Formats: sequence, structure tokens, C-alpha cells
Amino acid sequence: MNIIEIIEAKKEGKELSKEQIEFWIDNLMKGTIEDYQTSALLMAICLKGFNDDESAYLTQAMLNSGSKLDLSCFGDKSIDKHSSGGVGDSTSFIVIPILAALGYKCAKASGRGLGHTGGTLDKLESIKGLRIGLSKQEFFDQVKNIGLAIVGQSADICPADKKLYALRDVTATVSNIGLISSSIMSKKLASGAKNIVLDVKCGRGAFMKDESSAIELARRMVAIGKKMDKNITAVVTNMDYPLDNYIGNSLEILGALKVLKGEINNLYEVSITLSSVLLESMGVKDAKEKCIEVIKNGQALEKFRQMIAYQGGDVSYIDDDSNLINAKTVLEVVSNEDGYVVDIDPIKIAHSVQLMGGGRLKTTDSIDLYCGLKINKNINNKINKGESLATLYINNGDIDQIYACVLDAFKIAKAPIQEPKMILKIINNI
Repeated sequence: MNIIEIIEAKKEGKELSKEQIEFWIDNLMKGTIEDYQTSALLMAICLKGFNDDESAYLTQAMLNSGSKLDLSCFGDKSIDKHSSGGVGDSTSFIVIPILAALGYKCAKASGRGLGHTGGTLDKLESIKGLRIGLSKQEFFDQVKNIGLAIVGQSADICPADKKLYALRDVTATVSNIGLISSSIMSKKLASGAKNIVLDVKCGRGAFMKDESSAIELARRMVAIGKKMDKNITAVVTNMDYPLDNYIGNSLEILGALKVLKGEINNLYEVSITLSSVLLESMGVKDAKEKCIEVIKNGQALEKFRQMIAYQGGDVSYIDDDSNLINAKTVLEVVSNEDGYVVDIDPIKIAHSVQLMGGGRLKTTDSIDLYCGLKINKNINNKINKGESLATLYINNGDIDQIYACVLDAFKIAKAPIQEPKMILKIINNI
């Protein structure tokens, strides 16, 4: 067997075997296959397709290229959650505490943001003192004792995926759903949980722009998980608009806290859905009612507080909103006309946060954890001329440019539109 034969087979549209894919990835990591040969194979995959079995073989090969967590000590109660990313997406800080409050073991390894806004770890680090770099023993002890931990990913998880992605990024082979699903699932499966819920975002503010592509990505990831004996549920959710009113690193912690304290909005709806559909797939009766109850009785909020304390954070820091809203300049963006808000462009909203310094272009960039904005008028809200559409919290950047970017994100019309659906599809049975 050699790489040229494998490239030739895929070029002819043949299905690659488990052995061929393992040979490719093993030798890629050993350095005995050249980058240009892998690039040729990636292009052949994009042109000729990559089916469910091939995606599962690639997932397993990348998973085996690095270290893995073993959560078998928690039995069938281990849970993880993944989101494909969006604007105002702080669901992890709600879903993980809900499930921990219900007695499950929630072990989540996350990354930093790259693009318009920060990632899960950046948001957590806006809480004074909180550590995201736990040792493996600290991580296991924390999950065992309080049921949840959200930490940084180990650098040696799925190194083959990092090598492949670097090549895909410069060879126009990023968008293949078979490769995307393998990349995501290799990292999720390395985290070791038996039960995983996937939030696949769909729309202007998401990687997957159209619903059919998002559904196919979700279906493919569920199929990979099931082939590898995991219980996987995927929810396709709407990212045509910002998910929450609070956008920015510390502000998204504040938005999650509002939901944990009982505020009902789109973020609440998506978080309850993600939590309950996973529990239903595990055979839990009255799952939605149980998830709602631990919000109402404060148990989910208490789990979030426990996590902050265990990871060295100052719990009192989340008791005062002013700790999470810390800006030199506070400015209202006001409407120039009367009517109804009929559109809020999530990319323009996110770009405004990047203009403030709240996002990074490369992983080594430092970012402002305390800038951002609060949306004051949502879809179909009535607005009068001179009324505030959004409040800006700015420490850096061109204020006029930021203001114009946010104002341009809002569209006002004389009549409201049909209310957007937040939950587009649930996939848990392949």
C-alpha cells in the first residue's frame, strides 16, 4: 500500500477502506507522506465525496493520533456538549450547569475564539481568578465532586486534525461536510463522554449558511458517533440573528446568568432544548420539565457558582453586573425612524465587537474581555425614532465606525415579520 494508490483510488471515486485511511494518517504524522500528497488526496475527497463509513474511519484515525480522556469511571452518566459557534452563543454556561444539577457528569473541553468574538474560554476568563488550565487529576476530581468542569483542550488532542486543517485551510478544501464532521467529532470523542449533544448553527452568523447543509452535517456527525458506540443527539438551531441580547466576552457570561436566574428568551429556549433532547435520548422521562425546574429552583445557577469556585474564580464577581460590564465609554445607538425591527445582522453585530478589540485574528492575539454591546430591541419589537436599539460598551476602537456598524445591523420596517423559529431540526436516530 502507498499514498499514490490511495490518491488514485479516491480520484476514481472509490470508497477508501479503514486500512487505507489509517495508513494515510499514520504516515502523515510520521512525516513519510508529503504535504502536497495529502493536499491532492483532500482535493480528491472534495471532488469525489466521502461517505459515512469513510468519515468514521478518518475520525477514529485522528482520534488515535493523540491523547484521549477516559471517562468510563462515570459510566453512562458522562455528558459533553458542542456548538458549531455563533453570535451571542453562551449556551454552554447554561446547558452544562442544568445537566450537572440533574446529577450527570459534565466534562467539557473548549477552545478560544478565532474571528469576530471570543470563545468559551475567553468568556470564562472574564470572571476574576478563574482558571481554565486544570491538571487531569484536578479535572477528574472536580467532575466527580460537583458534576461539571469547563477547561481548555489539551494540546496533544487530535494532532492529526490540526495538521489536516492547516492544509485544508490553504487548499480550498475546508467546506467538505465529510471532512468537517470528522474534524469536529474527533475532538469531541477525544473528550471521552458517552453522551454528547451537538448544537449545529445554521444561517448568516454560522459556518453552515443553509438549512440543508446544516442538517446533513448534523446527520453525518450523529452517524459517526453511533458507529463509535456513542449516544449522539444533534439540534440544528437558527443563527440568522444573534442568539442573545448580550454580545461580547464578559457580557455573554452576564447573558447566561440572566437565563440561569430565570429570564426567558431565545437563549433560554435553545439551552432548554439542547439539555432536554439529550436526556430524552438517554431515556429520561419528563426531561424538559426537569430542566426547567432546576432553573426555577436555582440549582443550575448554584452549579455554575460551584464550578467558578472550584476553578479558582471569585464567585462574588458574578453577583454584581458592573463587574462584567467594565467600559470607558457607554453609548446608545438610536433609531433614525419609527417602525418595527425586522432584521438584526449577526455578522455586523459581531464585527462591531471585533472593532472594539473583542475578537482575534490569530490565536496569539490578546483581546478585550470587557467590551461589547447589549441589544435593546429584538425582532418584531416596536421602535420609535430616537429610541435605543443597542447599548455599546467600548474601551478601544473608532467610536464612530463602531456606532455606524451597529446601526447598519438593524433594519426597520413599517410592519413586523413572521416570528423566526429557533429550533430547525432535531436528529438523534440514524
